[in-house]
Amino acid sequence: MALTCSASDLASFLNTVNDTSSAASYLCSRFDSISKTLSDTSFAVNTTYLLFSAYLVFAMQLGFAMLCAGSVRAKNTMNIMLTNVLDAAAGALSYYLFGFAFAFGSPSNGFIGRHFFGLRDVPSPLTDYSFFLYQWAFAIAAAGITSGSIAERTQFVAYLIYSSFLTGFVYPIVSHWFWSSDGWASPTRPDNLLFGSGVIDFAGSGVVHMVGGIAGLWGALIEGPRIGRFDQSGRSVVLRGHSASLVVLGSFLLWFGWYGFNPGSFLTILKSYGESGGYYGQWSAIGRTAVTTTLAGCTAALTTLFSKRLLVGHWNVIDVCNGLLGGFAAITSGCSVVEPWAAIICGFVAAWVLIGCNKLAEKLKYDDPLEAAQLHGGCGTWGILFTGLFAREAYVGEVYPGRPGRPYGLFMGGGGRLLAAQIIQILVIAGWVTATMGPLFYGLKKINLLRISRDDEMAGMDLTRHGGFAYAYHDEDDSSQKPAAFAMRRVEPANVFTPDNQSV
Repeated sequence: MALTCSASDLASFLNTVNDTSSAASYLCSRFDSISKTLSDTSFAVNTTYLLFSAYLVFAMQLGFAMLCAGSVRAKNTMNIMLTNVLDAAAGALSYYLFGFAFAFGSPSNGFIGRHFFGLRDVPSPLTDYSFFLYQWAFAIAAAGITSGSIAERTQFVAYLIYSSFLTGFVYPIVSHWFWSSDGWASPTRPDNLLFGSGVIDFAGSGVVHMVGGIAGLWGALIEGPRIGRFDQSGRSVVLRGHSASLVVLGSFLLWFGWYGFNPGSFLTILKSYGESGGYYGQWSAIGRTAVTTTLAGCTAALTTLFSKRLLVGHWNVIDVCNGLLGGFAAITSGCSVVEPWAAIICGFVAAWVLIGCNKLAEKLKYDDPLEAAQLHGGCGTWGILFTGLFAREAYVGEVYPGRPGRPYGLFMGGGGRLLAAQIIQILVIAGWVTATMGPLFYGLKKINLLRISRDDEMAGMDLTRHGGFAYAYHDEDDSSQKPAAFAMRRVEPANVFTPDNQSV
């Protein structure tokens, strides 16, 4: 029905008093048509916002690819780039067939979803295709984190197996627990909330970063360090990545994508807080979330910059980029429910968490080429605790409405119930990922599908597994790739004759 209306349209109804009911019906039909159009517009705007956020999160895969490529040696560049493509491709099929249903297949029980396998019955009043795309982008992000931990020494088939298993089963179960309205620890659960609160992990410090980080931890532990990472006396030997430029490029791409990761987790933008027509609504909360995300990452980067300068005596761009990403991983949990000043505290502590985790990893002879387990696992854990300490009451009520008196941050006067729920999340994620991914990596090792041979590792997987090098470049610290002409040779003394033909 057209939304236009003129005086002549109403004139025919107003000739007699008896026509007033007809006029009222006519006006009501016009208002009803306007209401339906506005409702359609609201759905369209919210769907467009969610799709745009999904595209931003998916663009983080390019950031992961650049970061991984720059952090490994040149002889493994093609391999690590291919694994990043594989994470997205294999993850898409496994998440489509099983993962999305396990995560958000409502109605279901508190442990696992039971509907929407293969997107059957989608779209529905419960979900739409745009929501699937957004959640798939999150799932492959978790798989990408794990690939960094086991880089430069893992068989290609192992990547395929673990990526499909992680995105199709391990990660979806965790996201169901904390993000589905049916999940046993979800803050949107209609009743029986954990500690009267549920877990607040808004964009996934635990669901995404801890899952990927702990999975990578077990993969790297079971595989063991790369050849040459520690010398015969056990001292650490730095195996430098071949391109700081790619690391910086990847970090900026991830920074850009994080604005879809955190603000996009609101899922909708057209929602007012309180009476309609005001300047403050969900659009303001989205802006605040982008600000807290920015401040946490920037604070962590600067803290890492000056801390590493004091500790090692030089300014290191790789460390700064990792510190930046550690701040982002930490703020992801509470980005929507904390004040901007609290985000600065989050980033400051996250930088020291990362530095401490790296020191511990070195002492334990743990080798992670991208510091993925330390960054995402360690800083993600801090982010979950941070939310339990600094979540503000007003923001918690806006983001998770309908339950007055909901617990909030301990340091903000909200008691310890939210913090207790956050601690439970840390424990169950660590236990679940350990119980699933640990045996998987161990089984792959037992059947010789996990680690490549020593010869392949020394030569580089680009040459032995992928048909050639990514580009004409050789690592400075890799003697296996240096031409013989550049090898050190013993110089023997030569006979030198004087003008009178006497040798000296």
